[in-house]
Amino acid sequence: MKKVTAMACGLALMAGAALADPVEGVWKTQGDDNGNYALVSIAPCGSEICGTLGKGFDRAGSEIRSPNIGRQMIWGMKPKGGGSYGGGKIWAPDRDKTYNSRMQLTGNSLKVEGCVLGICRGQVWTRVR
Repeated sequence: MKKVTAMACGLALMAGAALADPVEGVWKTQGDDNGNYALVSIAPCGSEICGTLGKGFDRAGSEIRSPNIGRQMIWGMKPKGGGSYGGGKIWAPDRDKTYNSRMQLTGNSLKVEGCVLGICRGQVWTRVR
């Protein structure tokens, strides 16, 4: 019986991993105007995709402290198919602004764009894991 239970648990874990969204993981942002960049963890939050600001780094790669670490940066993002995501919001820490957002996943690159009142800006993030 223990063997059957262990096997069932293993299969359940494999099924969960197989259902993981391709955008899930840790992403390195592009540097801001000062060369600072961050790691963002993207994961499901209910039926949507969210991202949380992890560690921050200066242009030399040294970790920097910030009160924004742990803050939700992406929320309400929905998969649209073909690596596209939309309908969500993104908060830009360098400007402290929230934008309507969309993302496009291509391999280990994630193009993240945000727009407000027709003004858009974007970055290409690189998968760390």
